[in-house]
Amino acid sequence: MTLLIALTLFALAVFLGIELISKVPPTLHTPLMSGSNAISGITVVGALVSAGVDHSSTATVLGFLAVVLATVNVVGGFLVTNRMLSMFHSKNDARSKTTPGTDR
Repeated sequence: MTLLIALTLFALAVFLGIELISKVPPTLHTPLMSGSNAISGITVVGALVSAGVDHSSTATVLGFLAVVLATVNVVGGFLVTNRMLSMFHSKNDARSKTTPGTDR
Protein backbone atom coordinates (compact mmCIF):
# COMPACT_ATOMS: atom_id res chain seq x y z
CA MET A 1 0.00 0.00 0.00
CA THR A 2 2.87 2.38 0.81
CA LEU A 3 4.44 1.73 -2.60
CA LEU A 4 1.13 2.53 -4.30
CA ILE A 5 0.88 5.85 -2.44
CA ALA A 6 4.49 6.71 -3.31
CA LEU A 7 3.96 5.91 -7.00
CA THR A 8 0.75 7.96 -7.06
CA LEU A 9 2.51 10.96 -5.52
CA PHE A 10 5.37 10.58 -7.99
CA ALA A 11 2.98 10.49 -10.96
CA LEU A 12 1.14 13.57 -9.67
CA ALA A 13 4.46 15.40 -9.19
CA VAL A 14 5.50 14.56 -12.77
CA PHE A 15 2.22 15.87 -14.20
CA LEU A 16 2.36 18.99 -12.04
CA GLY A 17 5.97 19.66 -13.05
CA ILE A 18 5.19 19.29 -16.75
CA GLU A 19 2.20 21.58 -16.40
CA LEU A 20 4.17 24.25 -14.53
CA ILE A 21 7.20 24.21 -16.82
CA SER A 22 5.06 24.38 -19.96
CA LYS A 23 3.54 27.65 -18.68
CA VAL A 24 6.94 29.36 -18.23
CA PRO A 25 7.92 31.62 -21.13
CA PRO A 26 11.16 30.59 -22.90
CA THR A 27 12.88 33.83 -21.86
CA LEU A 28 12.69 32.76 -18.23
CA HIS A 29 14.05 29.22 -18.59
CA THR A 30 17.72 30.18 -18.23
CA PRO A 31 17.27 32.43 -15.16
CA LEU A 32 15.19 29.73 -13.51
CA MET A 33 17.90 27.18 -14.25
CA SER A 34 20.58 29.38 -12.75
CA GLY A 35 18.43 29.86 -9.67
CA SER A 36 18.04 26.12 -9.27
CA ASN A 37 21.82 25.70 -8.93
CA ALA A 38 21.47 26.35 -5.20
CA ILE A 39 19.07 23.43 -4.91
CA SER A 40 21.46 21.21 -6.85
CA GLY A 41 24.26 22.28 -4.52
CA ILE A 42 22.20 21.07 -1.59
CA THR A 43 21.67 17.81 -3.49
CA VAL A 44 25.45 17.42 -3.83
CA VAL A 45 25.85 17.80 -0.06
CA GLY A 46 23.11 15.25 0.61
CA ALA A 47 24.62 12.82 -1.90
CA LEU A 48 28.04 13.18 -0.26
CA VAL A 49 26.52 12.36 3.10
CA SER A 50 24.69 9.38 1.61
CA ALA A 51 27.83 8.09 -0.11
CA GLY A 52 29.91 8.52 3.04
CA VAL A 53 27.62 6.60 5.39
CA ASP A 54 28.66 2.97 5.58
CA HIS A 55 25.30 1.16 5.52
CA SER A 56 25.76 -1.07 2.52
CA SER A 57 27.68 -1.14 -0.71
CA THR A 58 24.49 -0.46 -2.67
CA ALA A 59 23.87 2.75 -0.72
CA THR A 60 27.47 3.83 -1.29
CA VAL A 61 27.28 3.17 -5.04
CA LEU A 62 23.95 4.99 -5.36
CA GLY A 63 25.33 7.87 -3.27
CA PHE A 64 28.37 8.11 -5.53
CA LEU A 65 26.13 8.09 -8.61
CA ALA A 66 24.04 10.86 -7.03
CA VAL A 67 27.20 12.92 -6.38
CA VAL A 68 28.30 12.57 -10.00
CA LEU A 69 24.90 13.44 -11.48
CA ALA A 70 24.29 16.38 -9.14
CA THR A 71 27.78 17.74 -9.86
CA VAL A 72 27.16 17.53 -13.61
CA ASN A 73 23.89 19.40 -13.06
CA VAL A 74 25.57 22.17 -11.04
CA VAL A 75 28.46 22.61 -13.50
CA GLY A 76 26.08 22.63 -16.48
CA GLY A 77 23.91 25.22 -14.78
CA PHE A 78 26.88 27.48 -14.16
CA LEU A 79 28.03 27.11 -17.77
CA VAL A 80 24.59 28.05 -19.06
CA THR A 81 24.42 31.00 -16.68
CA ASN A 82 27.85 32.18 -17.79
CA ARG A 83 26.82 31.97 -21.42
CA MET A 84 23.58 33.82 -20.70
CA LEU A 85 25.43 36.62 -18.91
CA SER A 86 27.99 36.91 -21.71
CA MET A 87 25.13 37.71 -24.10
CA PHE A 88 24.53 40.97 -22.23
CA HIS A 89 28.02 42.37 -22.93
CA SER A 90 27.92 45.16 -25.46
CA LYS A 91 30.21 45.29 -28.47
CA ASN A 92 31.91 48.34 -26.95
CA ASP A 93 33.13 46.16 -24.08
CA ALA A 94 34.80 43.80 -26.53
CA ARG A 95 36.40 46.73 -28.39
CA SER A 96 37.87 48.22 -25.24
CA LYS A 97 39.79 45.00 -24.59
CA THR A 98 41.64 45.19 -27.91
CA THR A 99 44.85 47.09 -28.45
CA PRO A 100 44.54 50.88 -28.45
CA GLY A 101 44.49 52.54 -31.84
CA THR A 102 42.75 49.64 -33.63
CA ASP A 103 39.22 51.02 -33.18
CA ARG A 104 37.31 51.80 -36.33
